[in-house]
Amino acid sequence: MALNYLFVDMNAYFASVEQQFRPELRGRPVAVVPVKAETTCCIAASYEARPFGVKTGTIVAEARRMCPGLELVEARHELYVRVHEAICAAVESCLPIHKVHSIDEMSCSLSSTDVSIDRAMDKARAVKTALRRYVGEFLKCSIGLSSSPFLAKVAADMKKPDGLTVLPQEELPQALFGLELIDFPGIGPRRNERLMANHGIHTVRQLCELTPEQMERVWGGPAGRTYWLALRGHDVIRPSTQRGTVSHSHVLPPAWRTPDAAQGVLIRMLCKAAARMRRLAYQAGRLDVFVTFLGGGAWHNWARLGSCCDTSSMMEVFVKMWGGRSRFGTPLKVGVVLSDLIACQSATAPLFQGERNRVDLSRAMDEINRRYGRDAVHLGSVHTVLGSAPTRIAFSSVPELGDPSNWSADETSSARAMIRDEDMARPRELKYERDEFSQDIDEFDLLLSE
Repeated sequence: MALNYLFVDMNAYFASVEQQFRPELRGRPVAVVPVKAETTCCIAASYEARPFGVKTGTIVAEARRMCPGLELVEARHELYVRVHEAICAAVESCLPIHKVHSIDEMSCSLSSTDVSIDRAMDKARAVKTALRRYVGEFLKCSIGLSSSPFLAKVAADMKKPDGLTVLPQEELPQALFGLELIDFPGIGPRRNERLMANHGIHTVRQLCELTPEQMERVWGGPAGRTYWLALRGHDVIRPSTQRGTVSHSHVLPPAWRTPDAAQGVLIRMLCKAAARMRRLAYQAGRLDVFVTFLGGGAWHNWARLGSCCDTSSMMEVFVKMWGGRSRFGTPLKVGVVLSDLIACQSATAPLFQGERNRVDLSRAMDEINRRYGRDAVHLGSVHTVLGSAPTRIAFSSVPELGDPSNWSADETSSARAMIRDEDMARPRELKYERDEFSQDIDEFDLLLSE
């Protein structure tokens, strides 16, 4: 059977980028962190750090204890996006990109002349060579080949780092029996627990022995049949999805762990979320705000917005919520969530001139910041916290490198000092299409979500 897809998974991506551009880190255990604080967690760990037990999500203080020689590096997100674009260009020099799934993952379509095992493996080796040549020798990737993007991703995960794995459809599902249930996209810790506790399914063999009807009962709906097909190499049709939320959260550095600083950071994040939502052409009906405290405990509140897209109206609602909070402590992490989204084209236009003026003002500020850079114009209430909550990279969304509103001048100049603009076009201009901001959850994972 044909191998229709090639999946590229960059290994220990953030840590490997740091090792590529900082030679003194090569061969040493490295952890990338959002801020330099003992209470935050590692967002990436190099392969030298992993034998000590350091991995994504490990608390920094614990990581230092497990690995005394650990090098902590504060994340440089614009650099990672610039390298991501260089990776895409290198891959595109070998074959077309089908979909960018995240900052370090993408699937590629194989042409009808490249679907045999020998030809597909030649393409995979060509991709690895292009990455070494055009991006850097310390950026390794694992590549999976199969009949669908789902199984190509599974194959890429089977051998790391620098692996190349083939899963031919005629060997399915037996070729999957050596894996763990949690190795598959769509099976997270909670679903894994339910499979074992509620259905007695402990192995991949047991899962694959179910009929499509049994899978539907286990999954609680048609997604079970979809998963049954996916395990057998079928490229299932994914339903279109609609964005449900726009959100931002931030772990506060030690100097910002006061109620006043937390309020400023929340206002800053609300402005960012509102601008991002307008760029996506949505309006929000609900605002949620949360604060988690150092040592445990949290505060959360929410309020209805009607159908709102201007920052000023959201700010008024936030101020009332913040003033009425009932729990206090040393803030550690803060976040805002805009939900009950409706497309602007389906929303009712503001009836009163004052409401229309607020919307026009917000959009005018968006345009100025898009043209002249993030925070070229901003609300006075966020002036003292402009350096807080910088643009981060979510697991499945890549901020637009060319959008100045995503980056500060310092971030841009620092990244450009390492990767020149002309390098980004090598070896040829990117030709794939990608949404300005992809869904926070990959479509297939959303279909099979908890």
